Amino acid sequence: MTTTPPVNPETVFTYGAPQLKFGNGAADEIGFDLSRYDGVRRVLIVTDHGVAATGTPHRIADQIRGHGLDAQVYDQVHIEPTDASLDAAIAHARAGGPWDAIVGVGGGSSIDTAKAINLMLTNPGELMDYVNAPVGLGRAPVNPLKPLIAVPTTTGTGAESTTICVLDVLSLQVKTGISHARLRPALAVVDPDLTLTQPAQVTASAGMDILCHAVESYTARWYTDGERKRPEQRVPYCGANPISDMWAEQAMRLLSRSFRRAVRHGDDAAARGEMALAATFAGMGFGNAGVHIPHANAYPIAGQVRDFHPKGYPGHEPMVPHGMSVALTAPEAFRFTFRAAPERHLRAARLLAPDRREPAEPAEFLPSVLIDLMRDIGLPNGIGAVGYGTGDIDALVEGTMRQQRLLATAPLPVTEDDVAGIFARSIELW
Repeated sequence: MTTTPPVNPETVFTYGAPQLKFGNGAADEIGFDLSRYDGVRRVLIVTDHGVAATGTPHRIADQIRGHGLDAQVYDQVHIEPTDASLDAAIAHARAGGPWDAIVGVGGGSSIDTAKAINLMLTNPGELMDYVNAPVGLGRAPVNPLKPLIAVPTTTGTGAESTTICVLDVLSLQVKTGISHARLRPALAVVDPDLTLTQPAQVTASAGMDILCHAVESYTARWYTDGERKRPEQRVPYCGANPISDMWAEQAMRLLSRSFRRAVRHGDDAAARGEMALAATFAGMGFGNAGVHIPHANAYPIAGQVRDFHPKGYPGHEPMVPHGMSVALTAPEAFRFTFRAAPERHLRAARLLAPDRREPAEPAEFLPSVLIDLMRDIGLPNGIGAVGYGTGDIDALVEGTMRQQRLLATAPLPVTEDDVAGIFARSIELW
């Protein structure tokens, strides 16, 4: 919904996704998969310390070597990547190259770092040349990238499906991203067995990322609501459309029966499998439709953190995990957007909580479903619980308004006052 109908409405939507290999043991076939690519001889595996400690990246390296290829492991990925950590990873890759393919093993941090390495090994310039405007220059890559295989070990980010690399720009205290179709992995290898080691709080935070991907893409501006674009103007986020709706709805159905089980019973293989599938489905949806206000708000929440240390994550520095930062304003954001598409918000609530009685006030249905879920899985009670108060709202709003790529996908116009109100009402949620 927009305040002014388009003069020349869009009639085209686009859809893209990587090749997908899904199932228990899928990661054991990566060496074979790489051996099928022409010209691949040397492979860089990108991961973090925690995932490396499980042995998974080194097992993948060994079976890649078993197919006659050279494989090396880089395990210095920074949880919640920064421009500095990405520059360090890129420098390491350049020093040890050339590489014919990249394999990202881990959560969104590892996969996004692999995307940045791949971009900068194949294209000229500096990282900030490609960061979305207005934070960076927003340039498009001019050269094709190397084959990238994404192997998620968490169930949440959907990074294995998307064209996006997310990072914190330290000097600006803002989280932003790089977005281009060439960043999409060539192959997503989703093996639920790799997610069994996720701590409960990581499962909770990453799972809220799945949920918000699905609901935000489902409630995004419909693709015909904007002005028609020229072919060269088309971007991966084209607005809600019939294909993204299909993936979002199925992700919500899976979450409704598996999310709480996966948090409470980490060894529940069926729940882990459904969460992995939900993450992939949601990624295939939002990676084309887009996300909007909760994700735009999440970037400054994570980027301006001062002294919050979540359970289940490395404790040496403060952080608000991405999925958590997205969830903290989601109930109020969806209360705000309800009037743009009431039936879609109600449908999302019904999919997430099929046995729940609808409240007398329809606009409260989806927010109440989200708040009850957040309480059940142990998420913080609003942005106040991660260190923010009324005095921080102006800075948070400024960070959100920099995310125009995301806000453009919102189902109705978003002003600074609107965002300030959402933050103020999200200081405490229950």
